[in-house]
Amino acid sequence: MRTIGIVTEYDPFHSGHGEQIRTLRRTFGPDCAIVCAMSGNWVQRGQAALADKWTRARLALDGGADLVLEIPTLWAASSAETFARGGVGVLAATGVVDTLSFGSEAGDLAPLVQAADCLHTPAWQEALHRWLDRGLSFPAARQRAVADVAGEAVAACLDSPNNNLGVEYLLALEALGSEITPHTIRRRGTGHDQDPEEGADHVSASWLRQRILAEEPAPLVPYLSFQAERTLRRDPASLAYGTRGVLARLRTMTEADFARLPDSGEGLSHRLFRAVQETNSLEDLYAQVRAKRYPLARVRRLVLWAFLGLEAQDRPESLPYLRVLGFTGQGQEVLRQMKTTATLPILVKPAHAARLSPEAQKLFALEARCTALYDLCRKEFGHTPGPNEYTEGPIRL
Repeated sequence: MRTIGIVTEYDPFHSGHGEQIRTLRRTFGPDCAIVCAMSGNWVQRGQAALADKWTRARLALDGGADLVLEIPTLWAASSAETFARGGVGVLAATGVVDTLSFGSEAGDLAPLVQAADCLHTPAWQEALHRWLDRGLSFPAARQRAVADVAGEAVAACLDSPNNNLGVEYLLALEALGSEITPHTIRRRGTGHDQDPEEGADHVSASWLRQRILAEEPAPLVPYLSFQAERTLRRDPASLAYGTRGVLARLRTMTEADFARLPDSGEGLSHRLFRAVQETNSLEDLYAQVRAKRYPLARVRRLVLWAFLGLEAQDRPESLPYLRVLGFTGQGQEVLRQMKTTATLPILVKPAHAARLSPEAQKLFALEARCTALYDLCRKEFGHTPGPNEYTEGPIRL
């Protein structure tokens, strides 16, 4: 039986994700197992996921996944490089995943492999520093440096977000020395934040999030199932719902506190410290801090880490355990295999965290704190009970 891994956020799980899983079963056989490494409650763009990780795991299982494992916050809410390293690390540690599938605008591994190979060369490093010295952000400087070394055709693939992630997955596989085989599928549908054209098969997750958070009444079927839409509209989450709490936390921080956040160099920590003293909304804060050198996603992640009380030193060199968020009958068979193949402890029940190493217990406690703060960012906070890291078990279908 083939076991296919997917690194994902499923924020939310939509028709395009379902099509990817169906395509994988057509390609690798109907009995292949689909294992997902999914972000927890906080996601890579520096935001709260629209729904908590157990709800999103259930929707993923409903959509065809067999086993959902968590990418811990310290990797999930980080740069593309760290996110990819965490997600691929989860899949590699299972010992059963033989293929890593991801969507890309290219739909072809060749240009992604060429770009990844270029990023290893000394010539690229030299070109990168030249562009950074000119004030470009890291993503822009990286692409210009690839163009200088490998040509515009190779660099062009870095213009697209899914291609970029694909390159990071390839780099993560190489860094881990993994024998997992990469496999890409062309991403179809509208682009990030674009309105769908009439009759479009799929839309972006960002477009769906905007409609749900704006409480637009127009139905989102067929991009979401009826059940998924009803679930996601019931109690969505957003960092904006917890604005006062976020600003209260940030206003108690010193400039030295901001400097201990990851990726806060180049004067960014000072810029954020000054802006937070006078702003009264997160959008205004982002607008004041972002600049040509500081992309919006980087600023958002910095604000999120500050709110969660995280520092760069909190992230260990490698993942200390595998957390199970949900599984089907076939996923349970995969878990049985993992008992003999996994290179990390498998955490199924929260109570089992007491058996982990001290370092792993520390990460679990940190994750519990992040979940408690996620509760503050739910629209229905105070009206309905939120999820609790110490009591929520995996979803079983």
